Amino acid sequence: MFRLDTDPTVLLETGEQRQLRSVLRDLLGEFCGPEEVRAQADSPRGHDQVLWERLAGEIGVHGLALPEEYGGAGYTHAELAIALEELGRVLCSAPLLTTVVLAGRALLASGDRRACARWLPGIASGAVTATVAGFLHPAEVRAERGPGGWVLRGEADFVPDGEGADLLLVMARVPGEERVFACEPDGATCDRTARRVLDPTRRQALVRFRGARADPVGAAGQTRGVVEGALDAGRVGLAAEQVGGSAHALDAVLGHVSGRTQFERPIGSFQAVKHRLADLLVEIEGARSASVYASACLAGDLPELPVAASVAALVCTGAHRLATTEYVQLHGGIGFTWEHPAHLYVRRARADEALFGTADDHRLRLAGLLGLAR
Repeated sequence: MFRLDTDPTVLLETGEQRQLRSVLRDLLGEFCGPEEVRAQADSPRGHDQVLWERLAGEIGVHGLALPEEYGGAGYTHAELAIALEELGRVLCSAPLLTTVVLAGRALLASGDRRACARWLPGIASGAVTATVAGFLHPAEVRAERGPGGWVLRGEADFVPDGEGADLLLVMARVPGEERVFACEPDGATCDRTARRVLDPTRRQALVRFRGARADPVGAAGQTRGVVEGALDAGRVGLAAEQVGGSAHALDAVLGHVSGRTQFERPIGSFQAVKHRLADLLVEIEGARSASVYASACLAGDLPELPVAASVAALVCTGAHRLATTEYVQLHGGIGFTWEHPAHLYVRRARADEALFGTADDHRLRLAGLLGLAR
């Protein structure tokens, strides 16, 4: 019989980090069973507000990687990655990736202390949800000076968690360049329409700006650095989520093949099944290593971050795809039904493959970063 007797993550974590993982797993277990996840995905907000508040208030997840001067706990992305992995394990739809990783990192990378002081404390406390627009996909948004300040016009499509976010960090064109603007959308000047997407647990929206008031974030000329920094942080955060989802798939398959019998034997004792599970374990552990290294690069602001982020994106995406495929196939007929949660993990895996660029995009980027492109 194929067995995994110990969780390999315990070999990589401090005592505090293991305790954080344990507390998170217990809390998420209360709120994120398969039926609860479906209900949250269909709810008006797209996530459980009580869980969101408890993650922020009781555990302080939102502020883990934010500086203390802005209401955070002053830890690093290494601790936040544990939370993201546990959220990915249960397909939690709470917008932690967009709010804390993408928007939070963009604010910090901008070096704009006024903007950070205005919005990061709300993010750390859980009072503010945020996302980015025009970072992941090109947007047709321009910023104009109006009588009362800057206003935004145009549209950004497929904005993650854009339908309900309290704060939008938008990349918009101004004469001669692009800049990042912070916008608190309202119904009078901003229309937000939910898009029908493959993964219902990660919502996306079309956002139309009709003279929405906005404030510039960061200095002119640094937009590209802010955007790339936020995207690399997003790639690292998503990799941690993918490791969690892959680990759940392996655990679920192990439970199934240990209890399912054919010819009076557990199917997990068949050599062909053992080989598939062994291959999957190797893939997941490789993904975990890539994720941990990328998280360490992000935590330490190391110059290797761009390479580590794209490597993690490639490796973790591949492992996630394999894990969710085996999740369905090794469950047999029931794995293909709508009633079984496996299809939700398949949807998440497939949708995440293109969230921060496809595998080919990352290979091309790595070739350029490593000096291999012709």
